[in-house]
Amino acid sequence: MRFVGVVLVRNEDVFVERAIRNVAQVCDRIHVVDHLSTDGTPAILRQLAGELEHVEVERSADAGDSHRALEPYAGTPTWVLGVDGDELYDPGALARLRAELEAGAHADVFRLKGHVLNCDRLDATGGVAEGWLAPPSRPVTKIFNFAAVESWTGCLERLHDGQVVFREGFGWESLRYLSEDAGWDDDPLRMVHTCFLRRSSDDGGDAPRKGLPETGDWRRGARGLLHRWRRRRSLDPRIREYNRTGTSWKQEWYARGPRVSVDARPFLGPAP
Repeated sequence: MRFVGVVLVRNEDVFVERAIRNVAQVCDRIHVVDHLSTDGTPAILRQLAGELEHVEVERSADAGDSHRALEPYAGTPTWVLGVDGDELYDPGALARLRAELEAGAHADVFRLKGHVLNCDRLDATGGVAEGWLAPPSRPVTKIFNFAAVESWTGCLERLHDGQVVFREGFGWESLRYLSEDAGWDDDPLRMVHTCFLRRSSDDGGDAPRKGLPETGDWRRGARGLLHRWRRRRSLDPRIREYNRTGTSWKQEWYARGPRVSVDARPFLGPAP
């Protein structure tokens, strides 16, 4: 069994090093695509690739390259974990999850979901994170069983939609919520999602940054009116409405339920 990480980032120099280091020990290989960052992210990625031989970094204007790197794993005993530049996994918990997967756990499902803290305050000195838990907020953990598919192509970015040819007995509905059988403290897939915090040294303002599904900017290097028209047409109708009203997907889906605080020390590790 292989455990592979895939990272797609753009201007994430605040948390990206910690995000990658937190999954580095559990992954056999990590594919990183830098979507034309202009802050300190490229330098951080070069440093990590030089230090960690299983980290492979590519710079691309096409977010779809982040999934094309995964296509050869289809039909093989590989679990793929998607990591964003604002997602801090618990490395100790992930090690437990890998051991479970190696023992054959969850081979009957296509994907897993775990607990997430959508964080709007992180006290690194005190080791405390505050925000909204998923559940009841929307879970964003992305780990997929590639043994469940014959092929998976045509994605705008890694692990999102595309054309999937499933093996018998599997489908998108083949999903297990680890949060149903484990609490926050015991969930091996738990993650602190710093989605409401400043993610780049170049970020300004207090509003959460929009992601690719909200902007439709999958191919950063493309130019011209035709591209911008196609980009707007490709957006989900709900996201077009958020853009029209000045609200955001994150505010609606990631800030549900009561605000809570958790011990953030397992997610922060030693200072980079």
